[in-house]
Parts: sequence; C-alpha cells; structure tokens
Amino acid sequence: MTTNISQPCLTPEGIMFMVTVDYVGRKCIVTHAALHKLSELKSIDAADADMMELFHAFEATINGVARRMVAARVPNDPLVMLPMTFCAPSTP
Repeated sequence: MTTNISQPCLTPEGIMFMVTVDYVGRKCIVTHAALHKLSELKSIDAADADMMELFHAFEATINGVARRMVAARVPNDPLVMLPMTFCAPSTP
C-alpha cells in the first residue's frame, strides 16, 4: 500500500512526514519520545504542548536531520527518528 503524505500527520508511533533528497521522497517518523527529547534539549515543557505543536516547533531541525540521514543512506522505510537521533555524540 502506498500512502502519499502532503502534510505531517499524527500516528500511534509519532509524527509521519516526508522529506525529499535528490528528487526522491522518503517517509519519516519522528517518535513521540524523540519529540520529548527535543523539547528537553530546548527547555520546553512538553506537558503543555501536543505532539503536532512540538513537531512544528522543531520542524526545521527534524527535517534537516532527516535529510542528512536519507543522504547518508540510513535504511528503513519509513525512516524512524528516535531520541538518540537528536543526541550529540559523546567524545572520549
């Protein structure tokens, strides 16, 4: 089954959206937990916002990271963005 996504939409897992890299559209999901992680990093109280509000608050960051992941050929369809996706790597 093929589903076209013109706008971000709420799913049981998180928010599904599309990014386009090199003229190819790719479905992505940013999980609820990842959205909460982003809100912690920016000191936003996630309890006061719904998931779609959080997505829109961080949409530029989420889309940028998703595009880089697609360009790096990260597998899975849809591409799933977890909390660790938005954590800076630790340096030894």
